[in-house]
Amino acid sequence: MPLLGSAIDLACYKKDALRVADFDFDLPEHLIAQKPRPRGDSRLLVVDRSAGNWREIPFRELPQLFDAGDLLVVNDTLVFPARLTGHRDPSGGAVECFLLGRDETEDGVWFALVHPGQKLKPGARFIVEDAARAPGVVIRGEVLERLFHGRRRVRLQQEGAATLDAAVDALGHVPLPPYIHRPDTAEDRARYQTVWARARGSIAAPTAGLHFDDAALAALDARGVSRASVTLHVGYGTFKPVRVDEVEAHVVDPETYVVSRETSAAIASTKANTHRVVAVGTTTTRALEHWALMRPEGAAFHGEADLFIYPGFRFRVVDALVTNFHLPRSSLFMLVCALAGRELIQAAYADAVRREFRFYSYGDAMVVL
Repeated sequence: MPLLGSAIDLACYKKDALRVADFDFDLPEHLIAQKPRPRGDSRLLVVDRSAGNWREIPFRELPQLFDAGDLLVVNDTLVFPARLTGHRDPSGGAVECFLLGRDETEDGVWFALVHPGQKLKPGARFIVEDAARAPGVVIRGEVLERLFHGRRRVRLQQEGAATLDAAVDALGHVPLPPYIHRPDTAEDRARYQTVWARARGSIAAPTAGLHFDDAALAALDARGVSRASVTLHVGYGTFKPVRVDEVEAHVVDPETYVVSRETSAAIASTKANTHRVVAVGTTTTRALEHWALMRPEGAAFHGEADLFIYPGFRFRVVDALVTNFHLPRSSLFMLVCALAGRELIQAAYADAVRREFRFYSYGDAMVVL
């Protein structure tokens, strides 16, 4: 396969020398994917750090890049339909309630973004129902408290469903990212979810995993590539723009994660045998590297990852990364630059833009080796 381009990046970056503008690039709007391709049908850009170059292959050839003994680590979080649309009670005005996460101190209470925020003050009530999609199922909500950055505490109660989660599943909409400019569809219910998702809790998909299907997993198994999982629940902070000028001043919102004893043992065995730990996605990467920094007793760990990875960071676990193409100036783009070098990644991205790769959640894929 001929090379598409090459670049060498031997620079050592100092934290205080990095500016957000250094991570900007031109991205035409039409390259931000609005709809998914079938699983496994994406294009894949293979970035080779040691050679300082990259090439394109079909995503289905990804398993051929790994060897027996390598370990693929995935994020097994499950996305729930967090966007509720309804009307105010009793006025009837339209309401949107975007669930961010439970308030674990009180049953039935959630943190949420609501719209219109100026009208949904503490004490405001709303109703979510859809007779066509879920006859007889109703969610009644009340705003309890106004918080920072437009967030609210809301109390939710269901009718016509055994649990609130069941009512949310029946009435909620898939929380597609804000840069996808269309309503969610029935297809998104399955497609905006990895095939290994099991632990409910995310409001955004760990999108690098969306490319994998059962055939890809079987091909990896056949090559002797092991698989392990972490659970990191992706929060709204994944869409948080970097609004500062200096990279180091940006703060990443914490997200809860779990690294199990089994995954810890698999990583230790892989490293001891000098094989590669391959992270599927930036969320998996952040969980693993935060876990490594915490050095938990007994190896298993349940905590909150608030780690911001940018050039200058020393990776302790991740040897290779499967990821999507990210937006300019984003913390996710900076993470990829931290692993592969800014100049190499910027050159590869520039070529990907020229060749019209599809970007972000429903876009094409990259692997950094």
